[in-house]
Amino acid sequence: MIYRIICGLSLKYAKSIIAAWLCVLAVFSVIAWKLPTVLQDHGLTTDGTYARAQSVLAAEFHTPSDPVILLFERPEQVSRADFRRFMERTLATVQTVDGVDRIVPPSSRAGMEQDGAAFALLSLGNAAAKSDTIAQLRRMLPQDDRMTVRMTGKPVVQDDVNRTSHRDLFRAELIGLPIAFLILWISFGGLLAAAIPIAVGMIGVAGTMGIMYWIGASMELSIFVYNVIPMVGLALSIDFALLMVSRFREQLAVSAVEQALLTTMQTSGRAVFFSSLCVLLGLAGTLFIRMPIFRSVAVGAIIVVAMSMLLTLTFVPAFLSLAGDRMRAKREPRNKGGQPWFWYRVSAYVMKRPVRMALIAAAILICCLFPLTRLNVAVPDASSLPKHFESRQTAEAFDRYFAKGTSQLHLIGASANSALRLEDWANAYRAVQRLNRDPNVIRVDSVFTRQQLTAETMDLIWRNPELRSKYGAVLNPFVQGNNILITVTVAGDPNSKRTMEWVRNWESQPSELSWLIAGEAKYRQEVFDEVFNRLGEVILFIFASNFVVLFVAFRSILIPIKTVFMNLLSLGASFGILAWIFEEGRFGIEPSAIALMIPVFVFGLAFGVSMDYGVFLLSRIYEAYQRTHHNERSVGEGMALSGKLITSAAAIMIAVTVPFAWGGVAGVKQLGIGISAAILIDATIVRMMLVPALMKLFGKWNWWSPAKK
Repeated sequence: MIYRIICGLSLKYAKSIIAAWLCVLAVFSVIAWKLPTVLQDHGLTTDGTYARAQSVLAAEFHTPSDPVILLFERPEQVSRADFRRFMERTLATVQTVDGVDRIVPPSSRAGMEQDGAAFALLSLGNAAAKSDTIAQLRRMLPQDDRMTVRMTGKPVVQDDVNRTSHRDLFRAELIGLPIAFLILWISFGGLLAAAIPIAVGMIGVAGTMGIMYWIGASMELSIFVYNVIPMVGLALSIDFALLMVSRFREQLAVSAVEQALLTTMQTSGRAVFFSSLCVLLGLAGTLFIRMPIFRSVAVGAIIVVAMSMLLTLTFVPAFLSLAGDRMRAKREPRNKGGQPWFWYRVSAYVMKRPVRMALIAAAILICCLFPLTRLNVAVPDASSLPKHFESRQTAEAFDRYFAKGTSQLHLIGASANSALRLEDWANAYRAVQRLNRDPNVIRVDSVFTRQQLTAETMDLIWRNPELRSKYGAVLNPFVQGNNILITVTVAGDPNSKRTMEWVRNWESQPSELSWLIAGEAKYRQEVFDEVFNRLGEVILFIFASNFVVLFVAFRSILIPIKTVFMNLLSLGASFGILAWIFEEGRFGIEPSAIALMIPVFVFGLAFGVSMDYGVFLLSRIYEAYQRTHHNERSVGEGMALSGKLITSAAAIMIAVTVPFAWGGVAGVKQLGIGISAAILIDATIVRMMLVPALMKLFGKWNWWSPAKK
């Protein structure tokens, strides 16, 4: 009934509907350009003890949170005196830059200077103006023939990632859209039919980017939103519109415009609706992971899918009703038994050998799964940028000088009392002793280790104002208010399982003091735990919700189970391909770990897209089965009538996503390759081999449900 109403409105108010959507495009195209101004960093952050510890460090111990790092280097022939004068001049210049709130010079703390190198920390103010501050710093850093000063740190790396992502998006659209249009033109054989899906994609993406700009005023948005919205929006909008236009042209061959449009809405419109639901639920599952990157990307992708569905069910039928007979195909495909011969023969070949073809498909997918044993995920850092970026080179040099395969953690012991007492000093002292005995701990720096002081001595000094003033240089870096700071250097880099396990073990041990932990290893441990502890809920929600949608759509128990299972196989195979390419650095790609969020994104996005194709195919099979009640004939007809469509849709999706594989940021590159691989596997091995083979093997049981007698 609802499709009949939409069809009637499209016929009666076609021009008004098109004009309304063109107004949306005009308004939001202007606003969409402002989206980058409200985007922040990657958003891979948690609201755990790490955030609270960083707040205490910044407020009480004046340690900048996520500072800019200035790395100074000198050759052996330059004296220490000249080197220090160079650093002082540099920091005096930096102090004049707008947005630099605080500077921690190398001389202020132990360990910030050694032979050949030193570093300073800069705290930047307003988050919205960080990019301008970093640009100004780059211009004002002094040049010297003998000594160098370079910048790195999370704000600098993120600024480089943002600028590179913008270039990646522009290049991907410059390549992907013309190829998508060419595929549509070849598929339809006409400019008008090919232009409709492109128009839908452009309106959907522009509208979503405008909406996300407004949302950005009250919600933290990840920079990944800027790449995901066009990637998902263009691909799905074009695919949905392709399905509608293709079915309308098919119906025009046997009926008048009005009836052709009604049939299109009742069949392809229905498929678009259920397909959109599957994609939306796949994306909604990522909301279980409580981090800004997943929340903002999911919201952006959900909005663009909803926009694509609305456009497909309103703009497209309105346009088709106006175009009318001009949409008729200029040439008819060769047929066999009334069906496109190639796909008819493919389905017939597979269904004559269902066991053999199912085993071959399974073997190919299992081979793709093998590299998963080497899959290594990591929180993205400066290494996600190309090698020639200064921020990456400086980060690597900083690690060589000051990290050397270790991790520095800041343990903050907070007293339950308003002021520190003897028992608090004793508890902190015991913690230091325990750390000194730990074989994984390389160094412990605290108020006790500097002067070899005991808990009793510290309590005496702390309660005496004169002694506290006398020992201020020793106390201030480690004691503020009722907080005692212990700096620990642990063996292993922050990404290593060994270091993260050390952090978990420390937090699980009972202690009289309330401990907070800061440091890169703690940050990464919280991010890893949030993702992997919530992953089960994400998968369960996506599988359960998609099962319900597919059951409602096709009135079958077995079809949803098979569809979900096959999607899981194709996704696993795509992850294996991703690991094979990036872990070993194939095709000229630099070897690297997979960014932690990429498997989640690929799972949520590609699962929905795979469902998209699955629903397209199953809708045609179900439609034929409702008419014939003959399983094998229905599968053959459905394959024949949707094969070309699915191939074209997959080719368009790959054309839109694969250009991101040539991006500069490793995470964007991995996302493009991961989604493209999943689509390629799904549209070939799964849809051409596994689906018809299993449909043949299960026969009438494909269509069984408890409600049927």
